[in-house]
Amino acid sequence: MRTIALLALLTGIALPAWAVEITPAQREELAQLAPGVEITAEMAEQLRAIAFDTSLPIEERVAAMRRASGFPDDALVKRRLCVWDIAGRNGPIYQAARDQRLRVMEFGVDVELVPYTNEGVLVEELRAGRCDAALMTGLRARMFNKFTGTIDSVGGLPTDDHMHMLLQVLASPRMADKMVSNNYVVMGIAPGGGAYVFVNDKSINSLARAAGKRIPVLEYDPTQARMVSQIGATPVAADLVSAPNMFNNGVVDVLPAPLIAYEILELYRGMGDTGGIIDYPLAQITMQLIGRVDKFPNEVAQLVREAFFEGYGEIMEQLNAEAAKVPDRWWIKIPEEDKQEYETMMQDARLQLREEGYYDADMLTLQRRIRCRFDNQRGECTNPVE
Repeated sequence: MRTIALLALLTGIALPAWAVEITPAQREELAQLAPGVEITAEMAEQLRAIAFDTSLPIEERVAAMRRASGFPDDALVKRRLCVWDIAGRNGPIYQAARDQRLRVMEFGVDVELVPYTNEGVLVEELRAGRCDAALMTGLRARMFNKFTGTIDSVGGLPTDDHMHMLLQVLASPRMADKMVSNNYVVMGIAPGGGAYVFVNDKSINSLARAAGKRIPVLEYDPTQARMVSQIGATPVAADLVSAPNMFNNGVVDVLPAPLIAYEILELYRGMGDTGGIIDYPLAQITMQLIGRVDKFPNEVAQLVREAFFEGYGEIMEQLNAEAAKVPDRWWIKIPEEDKQEYETMMQDARLQLREEGYYDADMLTLQRRIRCRFDNQRGECTNPVE
């Protein structure tokens, strides 16, 4: 009840009922695995209501989900889940996915995990149907669902406490319709921690001093290049693998990255003797599990989304342990007036990107309401523009 009340307060809107339909692919799979079993529309609606009812025991919900999704009661459905991890099979993201595999099997799915070190290739494999679901960064997930892809908006969530509240809201069944877009479904969202600015010169501690500096931008996202150019810096095309190497080799001067990257990617090499990390996060980032809705109906995805949220504390413990490895000497404190400049710049960027259709307006509004719930003295709480 607390989650529903929070959802109503933050969204301020009544969400539409879920559409009920079993796809032809699901019917075909059901016929192969359980010949003679037929699910009518009326039965599917009743089963789906049970699957989405968080007040019921999980066993009842799982049983209803399996029937509503066309999953047999006495056999596991095989699915291929592709995982992006810059470190491959031995990386922390892939290992976390392995930990979740047994939980997903409880929902009737036998998951084959396949690691990818190239996120672009992983995305194409998902689109081609060679992956039934794929775990990717929130930036890439925006290609499949603009609503959840806007979670990583610049300045949208100041702290991990804000992220926790947002993910609590998004895990509610009342938000299930927002999780499906263009034949894809968001199956889970995990926090990735704050994205900070790593620099090779501590004097680069303000927007004005970033002018003329080289900053990597994701080559598949032209919006980033434009935003970097607007602050007078020089955009350098890169990807998630090459950008850290560029920073460590002095090709770029500035690198936005989560703290978990500090040790794994040896970013201290790029900072050298004169660099540091600006003590102000630009965004809270995510990893998102995107599935093909014909392979993972929303009833299944809802249970996975809840399982992801239940693991929030454990994930944050791991992220905080990695962040603790960053020595205090690297932190660059910035004046309060500069923080206000950052906030204004980031809000302007969000508004511009919303008008261009890059950010989702509903998610920006939800994030603004969460910011005001933590601090109702913010100017945007009395004069909202998001």
